[in-house]
Amino acid sequence: MIRGVGVDIVEVVRIRRAVERFGDRFLQRILRPAEIAYCRSFPDPAPHLAARFAAKEAVSKAFGTGIGAALGWQDLEVAHRPGGQPYLILHEGGRELLASRGGGDVHLSLSHTLTYAAAAAVWDVP
Repeated sequence: MIRGVGVDIVEVVRIRRAVERFGDRFLQRILRPAEIAYCRSFPDPAPHLAARFAAKEAVSKAFGTGIGAALGWQDLEVAHRPGGQPYLILHEGGRELLASRGGGDVHLSLSHTLTYAAAAAVWDVP
């Protein structure tokens, strides 16, 4: 059964400018170390950074909380399976929120171009 769906789209230039202006302070606020390393492994990290930003927003919408007191940026981590499929790792507040709402899985889909990054999240309950 589907409990929540979230979608987000972000302009890559918005994230690029935030990184240019705030540098590592911005990155460390919204991403976990493995996410930063993954994105920096590409010649142009900005589309990949924007996709993770969009993914976290989409997940927060699927949970119906937004990013805030119940669910923070660091509570969510986007990782990839060997074939490239993205998946979500929940930390601290994310695990607690999921458990308090009956568990389940959150499925992710990410897409990006040089201009936009988008993400969709579907939260299902077993």
